[in-house]
Amino acid sequence: MSQRGPLDTLIELAQEGRDRAALGLAQARQGEQQGVAQVETLKRYRQEYAERLQRAMQEGIDPASMHNYQHFLRSLDDAMGRAQQALEQQRRQVTRSQQQWQGEQRKLSSYDTLASRRADQAERVRQRQELRLNDELSQLALRRGRTPHSLQGGH
Repeated sequence: MSQRGPLDTLIELAQEGRDRAALGLAQARQGEQQGVAQVETLKRYRQEYAERLQRAMQEGIDPASMHNYQHFLRSLDDAMGRAQQALEQQRRQVTRSQQQWQGEQRKLSSYDTLASRRADQAERVRQRQELRLNDELSQLALRRGRTPHSLQGGH
């Protein structure tokens, strides 16, 4: 009965936009989780390596090995810094993706509200038309009912 109109097309496009934004948000959150895992792994590894250095120092360590340990720890610190920066960037992406999804959801909700109002208005118009038709049919039935009685009364 109902035909697809421009509003239906807008709703469909808004749903697709919201779904794309939701997918982008899910991917951004997954990237964030991976970033957190990477930072935590590097922290644990650095802690373990620092503990090894401590044990080696207690047992006695030659200067070359000490330098190698320290160099590797600095490399781990640099890697942790880069991983932390990447994580912060990914968190900003999550925020942007969430805002985009919310915007798409608001747009869809607006269109849904318009469609609901239009459907309510169409239903009110249909009810008024039905009421008018029933009134007309009732009046017609009354007129027809009077005519035979008035004809019988005239004879």
